[in-house]
Amino acid sequence: MRNRMGTRASSDARSLPYSGGPAEASYTAPLAQAGELGRVLKYIGADPQAMPELQHAIDDEDAGKAFESTDARAVSAAAGIRTRDILGIPFAMTDYGVTMEVMDAMVERRERGYVCAVAVHALMVSQTDPEMRSAVSGSTLTVPDGMPVVWAANMLGEHLPDRVYGPELMRRYCNRCAERAHRVWLYGGRDQGSLVQLALSMRRSHADIKIVGGYSPPFRELAIEEEDSIIDEINAAKPDVLWVGTGVPKQEKWMARMRDRLEVPVMCAVGAAFDFHAGRISQAPSWMQERGLEWTYRIAQEPRRLLPRYLYYNPGFLIAFARQLRRERTALALSPPAA
Repeated sequence: MRNRMGTRASSDARSLPYSGGPAEASYTAPLAQAGELGRVLKYIGADPQAMPELQHAIDDEDAGKAFESTDARAVSAAAGIRTRDILGIPFAMTDYGVTMEVMDAMVERRERGYVCAVAVHALMVSQTDPEMRSAVSGSTLTVPDGMPVVWAANMLGEHLPDRVYGPELMRRYCNRCAERAHRVWLYGGRDQGSLVQLALSMRRSHADIKIVGGYSPPFRELAIEEEDSIIDEINAAKPDVLWVGTGVPKQEKWMARMRDRLEVPVMCAVGAAFDFHAGRISQAPSWMQERGLEWTYRIAQEPRRLLPRYLYYNPGFLIAFARQLRRERTALALSPPAA
């Protein structure tokens, strides 16, 4: 089967490419296969009244400019942000506002890059997975997603007031996207139904948001032909922001591999945010999040999947960070006093 862009779609592909015109405001098979699902998908992308603006954006001469993909340009948007190494990973010592300013600058300058929201799980995976470590270390920004990471940074002498939580970053920046007419693409979700629910939820929460496409990949690795096809689809849609929700470490590795092949300036991995914002899984109460107890809430929701993860990675993080803290305090104590 070939989609309207002329690329071959795999039998289990679940894509939501935007057609670009008011008379064709629909999504291609196999996601919008028939019936109610097909009728729902017709209205997920942009509001029909905003279609002329979308078409104008597509036709704008700046949209066709060549993208520059050198690391120097990608890093320049975040050049002024100080980082702090925690277990060898450079975390940006920043907040939501500054993170979004960096993302804005990347969109404005058309700089290709990606943002990683890293909690204990991703941090510990990077300790034993070289590809994951390279992906997280090579991002435009790696922000502290979990409160334990914030506490660790503060024990090392930082003064972070809060984390930059992936789902909350997605919610806030989608508001920005709606305000500034940024074009949004969605890559992830548990299945096609989840992707549809997410897109509908985003339209309800951000009335003017322009969702120009989406794809829920299978759990297996994509074949080369399938990967080439989805890259062509994304580039043809000309998104400004691509949210990635395929889970750790798959999402971070995918963004690192795709940075030089995709023409989208901002990719951001947000993990479980797709399920949260689609309404498939509830988020922990704010008081639990603030006290770093969200993991207990998540275990209660998905004990089979998450309990082994937390039992394995959390103690490992405590031990590894205790060693780093001891080394740094020892080095500080032995260093000569400042003149």
